Amino acid sequence: MSDLDWISVGPADLPDGRVKTVSAKTHFLCLSHFDGKWAAMDNHCPHQGGPLGEGSIERGKDDKCWIRCPWHGWDFDPITGAPPGGHEDSGQKTYPVEIRDGEVFIGLQPDPPHERTVTDAMAETMVNWGIKRVFGMVGHSNLGLADAIRRRTIDGELSYTGIRHEGAAAFAASAYGKLTGKPAACLTIAGPGATNLMTGMWDAKVDRAPILALTGQVQTQVFGPGAFQDIDLTSAFQAVSRFSQTVLSTSNHTELVSLAVKTALLERDVSHLIFPDDIQTQPSDAPAGKPDGRMGGPVVRPTDADVTAALDMMNTAKRPLIIIGHGAWEAREEITALAETLGAPVVTTFKGKGLIPDNHPNAGGVLGRSGTPIASWFMNESDLQIVLGASFSNHTGINRGKPTIQVDFERMQLGKFHPVTLPIWGEIGAFCDLIKPQVKRAKDADDQITELAGRWDIWRAEKARRLTEEGTNGAHSAAIFDALSRVAPADALISVDVGNNTYSFGRYFETKGQRVMMSGYLGSIGFGLPGGMGAWAATQDFEEFRGRKVISISGDGGFGQYAMEMTTAVKYGMDITHILLHNDQLGKITKEQRSGEWPVWETNLVNPSFAAFARLCGAHGVKVTKGADVEAAIAEALAIEGPALVEIMADADLI
Repeated sequence: MSDLDWISVGPADLPDGRVKTVSAKTHFLCLSHFDGKWAAMDNHCPHQGGPLGEGSIERGKDDKCWIRCPWHGWDFDPITGAPPGGHEDSGQKTYPVEIRDGEVFIGLQPDPPHERTVTDAMAETMVNWGIKRVFGMVGHSNLGLADAIRRRTIDGELSYTGIRHEGAAAFAASAYGKLTGKPAACLTIAGPGATNLMTGMWDAKVDRAPILALTGQVQTQVFGPGAFQDIDLTSAFQAVSRFSQTVLSTSNHTELVSLAVKTALLERDVSHLIFPDDIQTQPSDAPAGKPDGRMGGPVVRPTDADVTAALDMMNTAKRPLIIIGHGAWEAREEITALAETLGAPVVTTFKGKGLIPDNHPNAGGVLGRSGTPIASWFMNESDLQIVLGASFSNHTGINRGKPTIQVDFERMQLGKFHPVTLPIWGEIGAFCDLIKPQVKRAKDADDQITELAGRWDIWRAEKARRLTEEGTNGAHSAAIFDALSRVAPADALISVDVGNNTYSFGRYFETKGQRVMMSGYLGSIGFGLPGGMGAWAATQDFEEFRGRKVISISGDGGFGQYAMEMTTAVKYGMDITHILLHNDQLGKITKEQRSGEWPVWETNLVNPSFAAFARLCGAHGVKVTKGADVEAAIAEALAIEGPALVEIMADADLI
């Protein structure tokens, strides 16, 4: 026994006649104490894996003791592990036990070297392709894959964030992809764990964010007949994923990962891999896949004819207007330089908020339902719209009747909803690079930049007047976002939820260079805090975001969707300040019911004190009831290095 590893499993306080489950290294053991004797055996009943340590010690007619499995009543001798006979010839493996100074020690053989598995090879391939982060929940049908991810995290090649709900993992990964352009992975079990990802997967898909779903699955031999948590994940993910494959024993495992990540990156879409339980731990000597030689250059250059046509339109326009969407983020500097040359205002879609700071002389704010009167005025007065990386959805509000140049890297987006004057296929940065040396401001062009400053003066005076409307029902949204505009760091990363808080943020918050993320085309409530978690993960994984403050914003309805993720933020020390507008209702739906002349019905909410809830979770929490107190409360929360929540009682009618 000298070559055994003796592992302490705790104090010798198990009462006589009892059993319990203990862990020694990675072994799951049944410890028993009976008639003054101590014994240990493998905890898994050979019938269906029932936990013997949750069973009991039973005495037979011959007064002999037996350990009885709690699931189906199989019996085993505690000392030898042998059954009474007839159902399992080999019995259970037993382990030597010693009591030393009041502690129980179990003797184990030294662990054999780890045998590389299919999921080890696949996790190594993910790392090679640039996957840096996994959000997820470890469970019974993904344990082999989870262990492969664990090994990569120990080696410092991956980071893992364990969440409380798989939907939060998907939203966090979606925000991460929107911010970085790189996919994070989501780990779930089979069945409900996988289906809980769906909303966040659709959010990523419609907003063109790369994402990788890794779902466990039941064992291959029970596919189809209706085993526990067996659902057809291939069909379930068919519509939402650009790439979806089941990992089988005969698969080229590392190639599947390479194709999945490549698809997510190049198509800016959802990739999905299904891991049957029994495949995850099969041995593998396959070399890890790499991206070398598999990725072409990303630049699509517009044709010379399109550039010439665009120059003809731009050089003669008296009131050109540049409209940019989220798809233009990587070219924001080139767009700003183009606008300065043209003397053109730049307005953004709501998804593009922040692409040009509102304090820039050419900035005109947000267009559409969540926007400013400044943006709408300049669109109405324009004689040419230059639309870069934006769609023409009904929420955006871009005028369809104006002469329009539209540039997009995806051909299906060009003139998607209606014809445009000049659709141009190409990367926006490449378009700006080709246009800028030749573009000229028309000699008779209006001085729109001076007009723009005047329009900002008018709008800011209007916002100041709205602050006087605040009464006793809570703070005015204008006051909340006016305060946030002053104290939010210029390089902050801001995740915004859905609801009246979103409209007010778009209308009143003035950006200074912050990055903004949201559930854009899907418009899913609950995005705010999980999106902030994804942004925080990006600050850990990418040097360009390191040290930047993360701010998340929601109403009480949105926060309630994933409120327990506040404990996730506490667990990982996430530096997130959450701004929560509390009005005890689904305010946006109340407004829509009234607008549609419906009775207001079932939009009221019963809430706790969210500030107290945050403190119970271990975060900083403070409650504010007046607009005048908002700025100090937010400033205090932003100074906290860790999770903080500012609960602001808001007037639902003052948005």
